[in-house]
Amino acid sequence: MALRVCGRLLRNGAVLSGRLVGSARQESASCLLAAGNAACSQGGRHGFIFTPACFITSEAFLSELMKGKAAETDSSIYHLPASVPPDSSEQVSLLLKHPDQPPDSKLLKVAIIGAPNAGKSTLSNQLLGRKVFAVSKKVHTTRSRALGVLTETDTQIILLDTPGLTTPSKAKRHQLEKSLLVDPWNTVQDADLVVVMVDVSDRWMRSRLDFEVLKCLAQHPQIPAILVLNKVDLVKAKDTLLDITAQLTCGVVNGRKVRVRPVIKPPWAQKKPERTPELSPDEDTAAYEDGAKPKSVLSREKLKELRSQQGWPHFKDVFMLSSVDREDVETLKNYFLVAAKPGSWMYHSEVLTDQSPEEVCTNIIREKLLEYLPQEVPYSMTQSIELWQEGENGELDISVKLYTKKETHMRMVIGTAGQMVARIAREAAEDLSRVYLRNVRLKLSAKMEK
Repeated sequence: MALRVCGRLLRNGAVLSGRLVGSARQESASCLLAAGNAACSQGGRHGFIFTPACFITSEAFLSELMKGKAAETDSSIYHLPASVPPDSSEQVSLLLKHPDQPPDSKLLKVAIIGAPNAGKSTLSNQLLGRKVFAVSKKVHTTRSRALGVLTETDTQIILLDTPGLTTPSKAKRHQLEKSLLVDPWNTVQDADLVVVMVDVSDRWMRSRLDFEVLKCLAQHPQIPAILVLNKVDLVKAKDTLLDITAQLTCGVVNGRKVRVRPVIKPPWAQKKPERTPELSPDEDTAAYEDGAKPKSVLSREKLKELRSQQGWPHFKDVFMLSSVDREDVETLKNYFLVAAKPGSWMYHSEVLTDQSPEEVCTNIIREKLLEYLPQEVPYSMTQSIELWQEGENGELDISVKLYTKKETHMRMVIGTAGQMVARIAREAAEDLSRVYLRNVRLKLSAKMEK
């Protein structure tokens, strides 16, 4: 169903097209409402009507994007997404296999960053077409950097899925690994494009970028960045999306001013979100332990300036979408394909992720633990793979032991008459079957950690 946005864009001639919201490009552009799947139109007394993923960009870029879409439509061959081999040695061989790239190959490395629980892994899974990254409603589901590979025709997209950017104090509170403090920063260094994801369903935090995200962007200003407003399907007052865009971009997209004149806001919208008190620059530095401190080149003055900023004025494009909507994500994928530059592929086209089969398994199990157990329990648990064996008929038998620190936690994992651990094993096995493309029989057991 089309959604109504109450607001007007002033002083920035731009193209409005269905399936994304993006930038006012430097080229001259007139207001154009595209047809087809782009259910965008001017109408009603409130302004624009558009589908959840909608974007504003230049005619030149829109033309290039639509050419790619037309070529995709003309192709009669549908390629199934790659899968993960259930055998570790086979996965290693595949990762080392020489890329089977065409002569005119293109490559784009995309780093997806954002605050915890912004929907980064959900987006990556949708782009890849298979669930290889753990997803849950709790924060810090992703515990280390993971890589996904999307290969289509002559283009390879490397998706660098990162843990949510966090602080040392929060990492200590959730008993997180040191890697969560440095992995996102290291990932951005390798990227050709940075995607900053923001959960717009979080009413109190959506009006400003996370301070750690701002620091990461400020340290790598030479790398192009786009803003993705996620979970727009959960926002009832759609007129607020343009206001959020203006706040998170400081009113500037791709060097052009974007002014939004909002309609009358509800009383709660006038409130400023309360921010979690951040550490001072000195405290922030001191809180990092040896080997876990990101290499920052930002001065104290720059850090002070960033603390007063709500957004980042150097985004190239801005998207509004729902990462669980396949059509929305398809548009973002087409954007990546158009943005890719000539270059050699990094992996063979059959590679889906650089994770080992065992890592995929433990991550999916942790997802279920986070989903069904109380807040503090999953973060203190560890896993040990006891059995990994292929059966006579090609099925995969896996046995994993879960270690808990408290007896009460162990009872929660097992559940009444073993129902909880059986449910977790059943749902994890179903997900793993779709990743390994074979039947998976997963056995879970719980034990107190000595």
